[in-house]
Amino acid sequence: MLVLSRKKGESIVIQDHIEVTVLAVEGDTVRIGITAPKHIDIFRQEIYASIQEANRESATPLAANIEAFMERLRKADHKKD
Repeated sequence: MLVLSRKKGESIVIQDHIEVTVLAVEGDTVRIGITAPKHIDIFRQEIYASIQEANRESATPLAANIEAFMERLRKADHKKD
């Protein structure tokens, strides 16, 4: 992890296209602004983690769905005989 010190109004640039600017510092809260191309998604870490978990859950088939599919295959196989 790269650790930098920045003051209000100062920025960092990431790969020529993303600029992160410190907008305000109030107690334990730091407000930042991010300028990036529209095709780059920007999420708070906890939201990103939630999206990733939802994607994993939707990609994992439910046992009941698998069993129903297998039952259909068995029925189709019996009809051929």
